[in-house]
This record gives sequence, C-alpha cells and structure tokens, in this order.
Amino acid sequence: MEQIKSRRFKKRWDSYRKNPLSLTLFILVNLSAILTIGILLILVGYILIKGIPNLSLDLFAWQYNSENVSMMPAIINTVIITLLSLIIAVPLGIFSAIYLVEYAKRGNKFVGAVRITAETLSGIPSIVYGLFGYLLFVIACGFTMSILAGALTLAIMVLPIILRTTEEALKAVPDSYREGSFGLGAGRLRTVFKIVLPSAIPGILSGIILSIGRIVGETAALIYTSGTVAEIPNSLFSSGRTLSVHMYALLSEGLYTTQAYATAVVLLIMVIGINALSGFLAKKITMR
Repeated sequence: MEQIKSRRFKKRWDSYRKNPLSLTLFILVNLSAILTIGILLILVGYILIKGIPNLSLDLFAWQYNSENVSMMPAIINTVIITLLSLIIAVPLGIFSAIYLVEYAKRGNKFVGAVRITAETLSGIPSIVYGLFGYLLFVIACGFTMSILAGALTLAIMVLPIILRTTEEALKAVPDSYREGSFGLGAGRLRTVFKIVLPSAIPGILSGIILSIGRIVGETAALIYTSGTVAEIPNSLFSSGRTLSVHMYALLSEGLYTTQAYATAVVLLIMVIGINALSGFLAKKITMR
C-alpha cells in the first residue's frame, strides 16, 4: 500500500512539474478549503466559548421577564413560524417545479421567465421582503404584526429556493426512468409521483434544509411582520419574536449581552440538529 501511494504521489508531482498552472490551482483550492473550514471553526468556537458558560435554567423559563430574559417563548415562536412557512412554501414550490419540468414544453418562454424571476427573488435582501410583508399582510390584509404575517412573508422568501432546488433535483432523474414507466403503461401523473419524485427526494430535502436555515436565522423580515413581543402567542394573529429576533433585541438593548450569546448557542444547536435530522431522513428514504 505504501509503495502504491508513493508511486501515485510521484506521478502527481511529475504532472505538477510539467504543468505549473495545475500546481498553482491545486494550492489555491486547498488554501481556500482550509480558509473556509478555519473561519467556520472560529465562528462556531467563539459562539460556544462565549455562550455555554452563560446558559442557565432561567433562560428556559416559560414566561419572559426582565429578570430571567427567557428564550422559551422565542423557541416556541421559531418552531411555529418555521412549520407554518414550510407548510405554505413546500407544496407550492414542489408542485411548481413539477409543472416546469414534467408538464411545460421545453423551450417555453414562460418557463424561462419563471426561472429568471426565481433566481432574481433569491438574491433580494430580506429587509425588502419585510417591507413587502408589512405593506401587504400587516396593512392591506389587516393581519397586524402577527405570527401569520411573518410566516407568509418567510414562505414567499424561501419559495424560490425550494422551487429551484426541486427543479434541479427533478432534472437530475434520468429520462430512462420516465421512459420505462411509460413503457409499462403508467400515465404521467403516476410516473411523476411513483417514479420521479421518490428519486428526487434527496435533492428536494436539501432545498428544504436550506429554507429552514434561512427561516430560523431571519431577523429583518420578521421585525416588520411578526413583531418583537416576547410572549407565547395565543393564536396565529398574535405577535411574537423568534430566536434570531430575540437575540437581536437583547444585543440592541445592550443590557443582556451574555444572554444573547447563550441564545446564539441554542440557535446554533437548533440549526445543526435540524440539518442532521433532515440528512438522516434523506439517507433513510434513499435506502428504501
């Protein structure tokens, strides 16, 4: 094994000596990977070092007050808004992608316009979505600053992400799968839901994971739509803050900096846990 490895290393080194550009690109790629991983580890380590010592049971009290600065209402609001946003955005994004890939004619100008629009909407700053949600849902629809207004705004925000990732996942399914299903007498609808969608589930779940990360970490869009009330909502029309908004409020006040770091730890653990659970489910579904 060692001899084989040494031979491979010599071959690579000889190729790099003959082509200095390849060696330069190899060094740049590895330096970029090391730099990216290093920055990530520094950020995570800084949050953990600053936040873990400040975690206490008072931060998980059921009701928020100026003494305990509990994040429990924010955790509950985060879960509610995330689930409600996904319930709205996931079916719309998946069904839209199915139409664009499976039913619309190839080369259709409408399909091209939808794709360009989705890519453009993905790059719009979140504060613009917040102002849009404020004007539409809070003022025009009369929802006031509420959980429902915030969830609808975030659903619009993540819809392009789900649509584009689902579309690419459906395109990655080989046409032979569809042709084999059609050859066995299955219709288009049965082929899509029995053959194509199960094969594209890992890619669809990756888009949902990205959407969850953006929903959980969103602040600007929710300040104008769901509000900053630190209470557990009585209904979907009640105002409430999420974990990210809770952390922003604590830091902006300047009185609860240590509690804000503790909130960042909980938020980080929540995002990692959601991603790990989604990845586990994707592997299970793929194995089946």
